[in-house]
Amino acid sequence: MNKFFITLRTQIKLSFRGMDMIIFAICMPVVMVVLLGIIYGVKPAYDGATYSFLEQSFGAISTIAICAGGVMGLPLVISDYRQKKILKRFQVTPSSPTLLLAAQVAIYMIYSIIALVLVYLVSALFFGVNLQGSLLPFLGSFLLVMLSMFSIGMLVGGLSPNMKTASILASVLYFPMLIFSGATLPYEVMPTSLQKIADVLPLTQGIKLLKATSLGLPVENVLFPLIIMVIIAIICGGISIRFFKWE
Repeated sequence: MNKFFITLRTQIKLSFRGMDMIIFAICMPVVMVVLLGIIYGVKPAYDGATYSFLEQSFGAISTIAICAGGVMGLPLVISDYRQKKILKRFQVTPSSPTLLLAAQVAIYMIYSIIALVLVYLVSALFFGVNLQGSLLPFLGSFLLVMLSMFSIGMLVGGLSPNMKTASILASVLYFPMLIFSGATLPYEVMPTSLQKIADVLPLTQGIKLLKATSLGLPVENVLFPLIIMVIIAIICGGISIRFFKWE
């Protein structure tokens, strides 16, 4: 356990040297909250709604950090460490490459949790957002979505032959999910044809799950997204573990 925390501390310092995750995982969600709050304020999401547009978008905005860390950051770091032979070197040390990967996952989890807390605080303090649903189901859904998106990142980073390939695959997954899943552009304002395309993206189902639990919607609203998130986590996680390339 002591080895893990030493590795984690070192990797956090290395992560802070680059501002990418600070900008895209922490600053960007907060900026989205402020923009939506200024534009829509406390207006109801639709006529007769008991919650505001920002409350409806809270679950979606909270996934920006998950998407940035799990789908873009994690695979690039893994492929970079493999390409530089860092994972191979760790195999002949008292530590292990698995410990290094666990520390990387923990870092992106920390970023995601920090972003979630900041998004909620800004939403609540400045725009009167309240969590309509129960806290535990929402947090459980948040962790499940995080696990699913991180499993996709592990799959891309674990199987890509080099960093260039990982970067291309991560970008192909990251940008469409960031823009069209509802994390930045609200799903509700999309044309029906675009919503049908967005429904194919994994993160869209994760956002629907978080939205339903944050608003306390009926259980039938979360069943399908819940199943999709579990299936993605099992399949992508299983494949990445089975065929992970250490060198």
